[in-house]
Amino acid sequence: MNFKKYTFAFMLSCTSFSLVQAQQKPENIDAKVEELLSKMTLEEKVGQMTQITIDVITKGKDRYSSEEPIALDIEKTKRALIDYHIGSVLNTAGGKARTPQLWNTLIKGIQDVATKDTRLHIPVIYGVDEIHGATYTAGATMFPQEIAQGAARNPEMVRKAAEITAYETRACDIPWTFSPVLDLGMDPRFPRMWESFGEDPYLCSVMGVEAIKGYEGDHGNVADANHVASSLKHFLGYHAATSGKDRTPAYIPTSALYEYHLPSFKAAIAQGAHSIMINSGIINGVPVHANYKILTSLLKDSLGFKGVAVTDWADIENLNRRDHMAATNEEAIKMAINAGIDMSMVPYNYEAFYDGLLSLVKKGDVKESRIDDAVRRILRLKFELNLFKKPNTNLKDYPDFASKAHANVSYKIASEAITLLKNTDHILPLSKHAKVLVTGPNANSMRTLDGAWTYSWQGDKVPEFTAQYNTILEAIQNKIGKENVSYVPGVSYVENGKYYEDKFDDLEQAVAAAKKADVVLLCVGENSYAEKPGDLNDLYLSDRQTELAKQIAATGTPVILVLNEGRPRIISKFERDIKGIVQIYLPGNYGGDALADILFGDINPSGKLPYTYPRYPNATINYIHKPSEEQKKAEGVYNYEADYNPQYRFGFGLSYSTFKFSNLTLSADNISRNDDLKISVKVENTGSREGKEVVELFTSDLFASKITPDVKRLRRFEKINLKPGESKIVSFTIKPEELSYYDNDGNKILEPGDFEVHINNLTKKFSLN
Repeated sequence: MNFKKYTFAFMLSCTSFSLVQAQQKPENIDAKVEELLSKMTLEEKVGQMTQITIDVITKGKDRYSSEEPIALDIEKTKRALIDYHIGSVLNTAGGKARTPQLWNTLIKGIQDVATKDTRLHIPVIYGVDEIHGATYTAGATMFPQEIAQGAARNPEMVRKAAEITAYETRACDIPWTFSPVLDLGMDPRFPRMWESFGEDPYLCSVMGVEAIKGYEGDHGNVADANHVASSLKHFLGYHAATSGKDRTPAYIPTSALYEYHLPSFKAAIAQGAHSIMINSGIINGVPVHANYKILTSLLKDSLGFKGVAVTDWADIENLNRRDHMAATNEEAIKMAINAGIDMSMVPYNYEAFYDGLLSLVKKGDVKESRIDDAVRRILRLKFELNLFKKPNTNLKDYPDFASKAHANVSYKIASEAITLLKNTDHILPLSKHAKVLVTGPNANSMRTLDGAWTYSWQGDKVPEFTAQYNTILEAIQNKIGKENVSYVPGVSYVENGKYYEDKFDDLEQAVAAAKKADVVLLCVGENSYAEKPGDLNDLYLSDRQTELAKQIAATGTPVILVLNEGRPRIISKFERDIKGIVQIYLPGNYGGDALADILFGDINPSGKLPYTYPRYPNATINYIHKPSEEQKKAEGVYNYEADYNPQYRFGFGLSYSTFKFSNLTLSADNISRNDDLKISVKVENTGSREGKEVVELFTSDLFASKITPDVKRLRRFEKINLKPGESKIVSFTIKPEELSYYDNDGNKILEPGDFEVHINNLTKKFSLN
């Protein structure tokens, strides 16, 4: 099978993709927006800028909860949509997934009120965090989380996953997803690292653009009822919190903000993404929701973003109650709207936001021109989604919802994401006749395979919806027969406890069983978590899991460590005693099956780490780092040697095949600012198995006068498939402007000098004149 750049041979059936709408011309939409805007009262405009969660308008004891069975409270709905002119609703009811049929019923009820009972008949725009599939829909196809998609290094698969997610989201009558996450997964302490495609700006840019294409279509035609409007998040620098904990301050120099954090958003905006969600945190002392320089000067003026800027959950209120920037809620509203916020994800007390913003406009503290700009953006999005003509979509028009073809894409991504980190004495693949002990807290859990944002926010409801899928244990039993598999947990997570709470569970029995087995599959990692509840205080794997690993390894039976985790938990206390290590990330509902196929040799692993795996908690340096962080020993009295010592480096990943890289060739040794540099390398499969390899091209700027340069940067990658003995010439082209960097004044600098190209273990030098 021959792979083209960013392509793969498995293609999704298109038989059901028949709901394409004619794309409206921008000038026609603009005219409609202006006509409608001219008819709106100030009250109607402010309502359009207000977003509420669905629990506010469902039947329940209060606006913070919904009673079962879920149903709209028509009086509450009319009060919100008619009296307060609410323009947007989000989230699921009661905090867990609902059937597509119920989604259809609920949203049709909302749109009926909005389009039939309000004065101007403006439809509501409904949004949901569809993170790795239709998150809050029972039966929907769940894909590996973004961090695993980054490991697969297959952009076309990212696009397919987003395309299917859009299709299944529209089947639920939802036209707007709060995805993709384009933050850098650069800090292994951070609880949302796994929501990112990885730590590298180029990797996140490539994957982010493909996700946008999948959600919105090649040309952003979101009127096509197979596509949804995307929302980039979280603009900007969200994952860079100094403490490593969610929604805490970050201190980011301008050079770093522009060089590392901005590129993925810039690329996605250029692709035409329709909306953007704002960073809940604080940069250099200023909450981003109140930062005019970031939200207006940078986002809207410099980047030319024309879409909707929406807050994260309750983040205008947070300017008052959390950040103590605003003395009152009204002052918080003033700060955020004047900074550039277009829509407030309130989400509960909408009256306070609505009344407060009205008051501010009437007092002149917020100009009506700012309101008009925000509402213009919101109306344009609704017209672009064709909601005025077709406010609803229906499950009956989506026959491929949760189809086998969709499931196959999820499985294929998982199989290409899983990363082989260690394979001492070629212990893998295993014999299908081996007697295997499966142990560890992640061995028999669908919750840990899926992670959070799966059927519920924290992933705690996963077991209610996943009986038809296979845990790691069940997949191994299916692969080699139950008679060849024993299971003792050794350690288990505390049911209904915090994500980090675990307990010994038949530890002595697990050790005894290990002595009788041919091989042990030790499945460890993390329970599911998201956002603030996922903060941690110790990056080491938990003490009990570490003790289980040590005792199992001490038996002398070969151990395969299966890491099922959202971030790289440190394993250096026992790693040397482990024969094989496989990182599966958060691989989704088909992750157990994909892992079994890799462990027993039916699939050749090809995943590559999308982040740097640290060896110690105080050595969490990314692959993008400065020369001073990797110094050699100096002569003389003082030794300033700097040890760069990750457990596994960014881009690392083994195969059951071996690959030889040779003949690294550059089109020129010297180039000008107007010359492209063409680079080629020969890759040969020198092993006995067909396999996939990722060819990654890095460059190094040897000297830079304004900012100390990075040791190296990823510029291109391509995943190829080679049969035994087969070779391929892989070619790339880079432009001189890609060798530039930003200084601390935000200026882009391109300097003449010497550079290096690195592919695998090969290096070539060239000069820019």
